[in-house]
Amino acid sequence: MLAPPSGLEAPQPRPGLVATLLRLWPYLWPKGRPELQRRVYLAFGLLLIAKLVTMVTPFAFKWATDALVVVSGKGSPAGEAASLPGWIANLPWGLWAAPLALTIAYGVTRTLQALLTQVRDGLFAKVAMHAVRRLAQQTFEHMHSLSLRFHLDRKTGGLTRVLERGRNGIEELSRLFVLQLIPTIVEFLLVIGILAYEFDWTYSVVVLVMVAVYLAYTYKATEWRISIRKQMNESDTDANVRAVDSLLNYETVKYFGAERREAERYDRSMQRYERASTQTYTSLAVLNSGQAVIFSAGMTVVMLLAARDIMAGRASIGSFVLVNAMLVQLYIPLNFMGMLYREIKQALIDIDDMFRIIQQHPEIEDRPGAAPLAVQRAEVRFEDVHFAYTPARPILKGISFTVPAGRTVAIVGPSGAGKSTISRLLFRFYEPTRGRILIDGQDIADVQQTSLRAAIGMVPQDTVLFNDTIGYNIAYGRADARPEDIAEAASLAQIDGFIRTLPEGYETPVGERGLKLSGGEKQRVAIARTILKSPPVLILDEATSALDTFTEKEIQDALERVSRNRTTIVIAHRLSTVIGADEILVLDAGLIVERGSHADLLARDGTYAAMWDRQRKAAEAMETLERARADEGASLRVSVAG
Repeated sequence: MLAPPSGLEAPQPRPGLVATLLRLWPYLWPKGRPELQRRVYLAFGLLLIAKLVTMVTPFAFKWATDALVVVSGKGSPAGEAASLPGWIANLPWGLWAAPLALTIAYGVTRTLQALLTQVRDGLFAKVAMHAVRRLAQQTFEHMHSLSLRFHLDRKTGGLTRVLERGRNGIEELSRLFVLQLIPTIVEFLLVIGILAYEFDWTYSVVVLVMVAVYLAYTYKATEWRISIRKQMNESDTDANVRAVDSLLNYETVKYFGAERREAERYDRSMQRYERASTQTYTSLAVLNSGQAVIFSAGMTVVMLLAARDIMAGRASIGSFVLVNAMLVQLYIPLNFMGMLYREIKQALIDIDDMFRIIQQHPEIEDRPGAAPLAVQRAEVRFEDVHFAYTPARPILKGISFTVPAGRTVAIVGPSGAGKSTISRLLFRFYEPTRGRILIDGQDIADVQQTSLRAAIGMVPQDTVLFNDTIGYNIAYGRADARPEDIAEAASLAQIDGFIRTLPEGYETPVGERGLKLSGGEKQRVAIARTILKSPPVLILDEATSALDTFTEKEIQDALERVSRNRTTIVIAHRLSTVIGADEILVLDAGLIVERGSHADLLARDGTYAAMWDRQRKAAEAMETLERARADEGASLRVSVAG
């Protein structure tokens, strides 16, 4: 049964932070990798030590201040001295040296705090990037396992963007959650505890209320900003997709002189991106301003409480410094809470998009217990095959035919008759809605897809090459091929001589989609890699229809050599290319309306004969036109010479 189009799927709720972390945990805590697990332990250990050192730093500042008050004789020396720990007063060099020692200790703790944080980040980076790599690799592999319908329903630029953002999302979430959110929570709890212990519960309540209001405001403002950020991301994706689509169709743009039109389309996308980006920066200013006001108000109240206690003799001047230093330290991570919330939420969305692709089930899957295809004679048989891309539009309406082992069957007919659908069904990109397809008596629905596709070679009409070398593209037919095997396949495809005339030979780059090669050269590369694959079953899907007459003759000769002694299905538009086929099937509106050899079909004077007559007249008209142009050119040359 065909899967419903992805566009009709009901939107699913996004998972929260905890659910996403549980999904990521197997990647952050990989089984069989004890060295990575040790890094997680060490990173969390260093996190706690760094936060304890962070809490010691304000105390060093406080003690240094109180010691300075005592040594300078200002303020209330007795009170300040009482606030100092006993070990400071008992220093061997005397109380007068305490301010210097404590100032040095303050500097050491700040340095140690920074060093511990950097070491922690460095240790955890290996864990995070390993998770990124594993998930990205799994997603990439899964994208290739998904069915053709999935990829036809989506834009390639959009899919690569999901992969890219998913990778960044995993890195961001692991970094922000482990290296920022957890440390901030630990630091906040330590600050609350220290304030309650050193002073009284009033300080802790004020800080709790301030942080609660701060976070509530940050949440509301960030939610508002996320909607703007979403518009910005959508316009960014749209601009990226348009750019990729336009550049992939570079030649078409040039054919129609549409550079200005494409630039305007891209600029419209960028205008939406510009507006959304401007709103994003404006809303950021609103967020930061509100945060600063709330925190400053809370800090002012706490400082007033400290000043009150100092004037009442319940605290030292150093306590005033301590409160200030602790809140300033807390402000630094709190200031990033808006960014932290926004980035974590965005990371959750990006990671969820990646997981949704991973959870997308392929439309075509190997059945349980599927065995490899065992090819002996390579006979192909279609039995009452029906197929429709959508139920409202049937394509094949009960196709039955047999391609005997080592023979050639051609399928011809008008555009839209279902010719190329037959090749897609044979490759099992889709399942028939009814009927079955067999190779050597084995239903291809019951065999492993990898073994099925290994047994079939394809030379398509539109050969798209990888942006790599000619040698790489030929060797794609067999990954373990030796250079001499590649050269032999190229020779059989009649392209070896051309390649050797190139300065870089087989190392010559072919460019994006092979644009540096002509149509005939690309077809020869496709033939060469199919020769290298050496499949028992061969499909030629309009392999010469886009070529000129001279190139077509050369390619046709190469194809005849390739198909010799192979079971071959030729899908063709030009009837002149299938004259030698053992049997020709005439397909029209999803039905086989005629079948037989070329001579039999002409004698029948039916659909095939009418198609042949039209193509023959068109070819004769073209020859007459070319002859007239040649005669005109010759006359012009004689006239010029005269």
